[in-house]
Amino acid sequence: MREQDRTRALHIGLDIGSTTIKTVVLDGEEVVYQTYKRHNSDIRQALTDSFSALYWHFFEKTNRAEQSVTSKKFKLLITGSGGMKVAERLNVSFIQEVIAQTEFVERYYPETDVIVELGGEDAKITFLKPQTEQRMNGACAGGTGSFIDQMAQLMNTDAQGLNDLAKNYNTIYPIASRCGVFAKSDVQPLLNEGASHEDIAASVLQAVVNQSITALAQGRAIRGHVIFLGGPLFFLSELREAFRRTLGEAVTSLIVRKMLRL
Repeated sequence: MREQDRTRALHIGLDIGSTTIKTVVLDGEEVVYQTYKRHNSDIRQALTDSFSALYWHFFEKTNRAEQSVTSKKFKLLITGSGGMKVAERLNVSFIQEVIAQTEFVERYYPETDVIVELGGEDAKITFLKPQTEQRMNGACAGGTGSFIDQMAQLMNTDAQGLNDLAKNYNTIYPIASRCGVFAKSDVQPLLNEGASHEDIAASVLQAVVNQSITALAQGRAIRGHVIFLGGPLFFLSELREAFRRTLGEAVTSLIVRKMLRL
């Protein structure tokens, strides 16, 4: 390896969201390391674990394999709803997540018209054309990943289990998605009346879509080239399918990305 390659800094992107921590390391534009894990509201411990794993991967593991001491330089950038205080404590740069994701999409997917991102406790729609305009949910986490988790727990499963159930639905029921309390008041009677779990699961995911389109978009049409970001949209195929079903022919293309905010 050339000396200049040994001394070139690797870039660490750390995204501290409302429910998860994501880490990615870039060598130039090549992803050489990445992790994705829930922090369960214990951000301090999750950060400690993440940095320990980074150290093991790039120093302990490498040194043992090469039987030599490896020196590396890193540049760290932090984003995410829980990242600002961490960036201040570590005295490193912070970039606001909407700015980060918009720059990412405009650079790698310039044809994109609309960004739809669903996180653990927030949801965003960013219209890129003819000019950038961003919409975000308020204090309530309705229509987000935590909403999906709450509904899944009500049905004694998890988000992935809910997704698997939804693959075999026959009927969509109206379920409020603005607030988890209202949603439970819709779901519980359906469970009591013997509605199939498959239909309820699909109805919950459809409620998330309805919340995104009505409350977030606020009447503005989602059309053209659309990119999906965030954990729920990446991991839950039936949530993506509910968006496709609802948006129909207004959408030219749908791209799914596991967001790496850098």
